[in-house]
Amino acid sequence: MLRRFAFILTSSALLLLTFTACNQSTSNTTSKDTDTETAGAKVKSSVKPQPDPEVAVIETADYGRIVIELYPNIAPQHVERFKKLINEKFFDGTAIHRIDPKLGIIQGGDPLTKGGNQAAWGTGNSPYPNVPAEFSDIPYDRGTLGAARTSDVNGANCQWFITLKKQPAFDKKYTVFGKVIDGIKNAEVIMTAPTASGSERPADKVVIKSVTLQPRSNFPAS
Repeated sequence: MLRRFAFILTSSALLLLTFTACNQSTSNTTSKDTDTETAGAKVKSSVKPQPDPEVAVIETADYGRIVIELYPNIAPQHVERFKKLINEKFFDGTAIHRIDPKLGIIQGGDPLTKGGNQAAWGTGNSPYPNVPAEFSDIPYDRGTLGAARTSDVNGANCQWFITLKKQPAFDKKYTVFGKVIDGIKNAEVIMTAPTASGSERPADKVVIKSVTLQPRSNFPAS
């Protein structure tokens, strides 16, 4: 079943976007969940992210690497799913299928991008159930890693996106589970690549050769 991820952004205009698919999961939080609810889900507040001992290293075919630290104390189930898929080499050979410099995002994680049916890109899922929302008050800023989802707040699965500028319209509405600590400029180059006519799909396929887990200590904070 095809799925679309809708964002409604308001300022002086109403902009409707689509994030496309990814499909449920664990707990392990050292934090407090507030009673505040956003889009039908509780929002974790005033919790400082604690990086996982491992980082995700995304190696692209043509744009270098992007290194992401993960926040299991903020979004334990999303981090668990992401690491599980990495260990299964689920993301190897996929592509960044959506870029939007105005919005400031790149999006990947769809297994269907391994195939040639570009009309289906952005609609794929993993074989696992969806992951429940783990919203927090961590803002969407330059380098934030978020979980793409359906219109259901609990509709995240395997697809992810990186924001490359502040995007307050996403705050408390999409699960934050990490942040880029190295290779942010590579992500920005990807974001500004030419797109196919009338689409947000890169004109030339942006292939992810591999995503691996490596010790966080190999990438000291800059």
